[in-house]
Order: sequence, then structure tokens, then C-alpha cells
Amino acid sequence: MSEAPAPKRGPLAGIRVLDCTGVIVGPTSTLLLAEQGADVIKVEPPEGDLMRKLGGKAPPGAPGMSPKFMHFNRNKRSIVLDLKSAEGQEVIQRLARTSDVFVSNMRPRALDSLGLTWPRLAALNPLLVHCTIAGFATGGPYDGAPAYDTIIQGLSGVAACLAQVLGEPRFAPFVLTDHIVGIIAAQAICAALVARATSGAGQAIEVPMFENAATFVLSEHLGQRTYDPEGSFGDPRIMTPDARPMRTQDGYICVSANTDPQARGFFTAIGRPELMEDPRFRNVSARLANVADYFALRAEVLQHRTTAEWVELLRRHDVPAMPYHTLETLLEDPQLRGSGTLTQEEGEEHMLGLRHANRFSESGLPASRPAPRQGAQTAEILSELGYGAADRARLMGGAA
Repeated sequence: MSEAPAPKRGPLAGIRVLDCTGVIVGPTSTLLLAEQGADVIKVEPPEGDLMRKLGGKAPPGAPGMSPKFMHFNRNKRSIVLDLKSAEGQEVIQRLARTSDVFVSNMRPRALDSLGLTWPRLAALNPLLVHCTIAGFATGGPYDGAPAYDTIIQGLSGVAACLAQVLGEPRFAPFVLTDHIVGIIAAQAICAALVARATSGAGQAIEVPMFENAATFVLSEHLGQRTYDPEGSFGDPRIMTPDARPMRTQDGYICVSANTDPQARGFFTAIGRPELMEDPRFRNVSARLANVADYFALRAEVLQHRTTAEWVELLRRHDVPAMPYHTLETLLEDPQLRGSGTLTQEEGEEHMLGLRHANRFSESGLPASRPAPRQGAQTAEILSELGYGAADRARLMGGAA
């Protein structure tokens, strides 16, 4: 009888992450590491991560388990430590000695006061990868200033891009820069782990929110200013109110026809193949120069069939097209259900869960676990660190 295959553990199996982050940007980073198999130990202060209370209404009987906290803290373990106390410092130092990665989005002054800077932790563990997610890079005039997603969106040009389209500055209706910078931090951590495998040494990483978000915006919209001090900003295909889902007979549709074959397919699908010879539309450069006319044509013609009819017809001509979703209809999307990204789970309550979307052919991914209750694994983690029952009781205030 053949042996059962070994359970999949993820490409980061065996990596321990000491997670001293809170709210969104840091937990986004450590979530990616956790879902790829790292053992992420979430260190929470006695009052807990702010997102436990700020992230929406928790279900009855599950205080601190807000919807947003649940979705950003899957597959992690929670330990409660008062890092301002001698006992908390004793534990965090032992954790630092046994961890591969340390991640924090505390401000530099707080890190220093708690003894969690790179020089101090490297003295305990030279192999440690120490990642600090900061609002602003060190050395500039904003160094050490507080930052939240809205601050960074407004400062980095994200809100200005929306002003270009909407006529007034607006924040994106999700914590866009927190997501972007959290993903960048996870990538940088993995790069440092690869470097450690070659060099045998840990290192410090600084991931500044403002500089990363500004680079994100400018790489897209620096435009002709790249070459000309008087040139125009922005990609005209994006920086226009017409770049949006278009009305159909019964709803909306999302269509992109950028390449010449796609434009040809679109003109054929709408019954106007001769438009490919129109000087305004005959190639990519012409359509870019006449983007307003191109968008107006698409918006007018798409009103005359249903969304489903257009999706089927445009796909037949290999034109990228999909229905527009509301948040409600997104939950019913067959691709999200079929791929297992959106699931029904048993957690604190019967709940809608999210699974890691990426796949690894060899290492696979670990089974998804719901976010932990505050301090749920404190005793377990202390035991792994070598604390006996008496010391666990002392450190946990009598509850071992």
C-alpha cells in the first residue's frame, strides 16, 4: 500500500516571522508570508491590534474578531506581550533569537524605546532579516512623521490622479497604498532571505510608504515629463473620465482593445471593420492621439446589446471583455468560487473566507486557518521557547 503524500506546507515552510505590526500595511505583508507557509507569530499589546476594533462589527461572542481583522490575519498565531515590561522584553528577545524575520510598522522612536532596532536585534541574532515599514525614508525632512494610508494617498499623487478624472481630489475607497507597500515589503523580505542563503548574513530593510507610493504613481504618469520639463503628465488612456465601465442595454461592461488585433476584433464585432482604416484608429499611435473619439465610439455602440451578448461576441473575436461587478455580484462570480479563492468557512462564525490566490506546483500551500483570537497561542509559543509551566504562569499573569 503506497504512503499518503506529505501535506503541502508552502515555499516558506520553516521560516519563522516575528510580526510586530498592526492595522493594515504590516499585516498585509505578514499575511502574504503566512499564506506561503511561514510561521507568523503576531505580537499584540494587551489592548490588541487596533484593527480588531476598527475593522467592523465582530460577531456575537467573538470580541475583537472584526471582519477586516479576520481577512488580514489568516494563518497567524497570536501572543500578547507588554513590550514595555521586563517580562515582555524577556520573551521578545527570546523570540528574536529563534526567528528568521522581524517585521514592524512602528515609528523609529518607538522601535528604539522598545529595543527592537536592527543593531540591538542583530546582536542577538545576526541571521535575522529585520524589516521596518516606515511612513517616510530616513534622511528626508519627513523622517519619523506619522503616516496613514490617506496621508500617503494625498501626498504621493494618488488623490491627484483621481482629481484629474473626477474633478476633485479623492482617496481611493480602499487602503491602496497600505496594500501596495505591504506587498512590496513581503517581496523585499523574500529577497533578503535569498541573499541570506548565499551570504550567511541577515540584514535590515527599510520600506518607506511615501517613496514607494510616489514611485508607483510616477512610473505610470510621469509621462512626457520624463524627457521634457514642460511635457504633459499622465497616460491619456487612463487620465480621462471616459476610462470606466461602459453602459450596455442592461448594465455595464469592461472592455480593453489596445493592440491592433484587439481593435480590429472590436471593430469586426460591432459590424464596422472599415474603422480599422480610419486615420484616427488605424494603429496604436493614432488611437492614443484620438483616445477621446475612440472611447466615445465604444461607449455609444455598446449601449445597443446586453452585457452577456457583448461578452460572448467580443470573446469570440479575442477582445478582452468581462462584466462589471458590484460588490454584491462579485461574491457570486463563478471564477472566484471555482478557483477556491472565495470560500465558505467555519471560523468564529459561519463566514465567507478568502484563500491565497497564487499556486506553487512543488511546495503547495498550507491549509488555511482563520485569524487567531487575541493571545490564543501565548501559552503554546512560550512552551516552544522553553518556558516551563511556572514561568508561563508568571508571564501570563497566572493563566498558563
